Amino acid sequence: MHFPTTDVLQDKEEIAKRLSDLDKVTILGNGDHIKVELFFEDDSTKYRVDTTVWGVTDARVILKQGIVLPINRIYKIVY
Repeated sequence: MHFPTTDVLQDKEEIAKRLSDLDKVTILGNGDHIKVELFFEDDSTKYRVDTTVWGVTDARVILKQGIVLPINRIYKIVY
């Protein structure tokens, strides 16, 4: 997958909500091992994955087995 550096979200409130949601699902993932749905896109395709979020850095989300996704490419989180 190739991830562009541009953000899939344009609205500042949506971007702030995404960060807040990532904080919440990280707690759910680490505490209760609860899976969430992440909707994201690379340079050509949209994806949905059911996963546990293990960590969040300034720019990336850390999933199982060390898989990382750029935060700026996530457009929806369902938990």
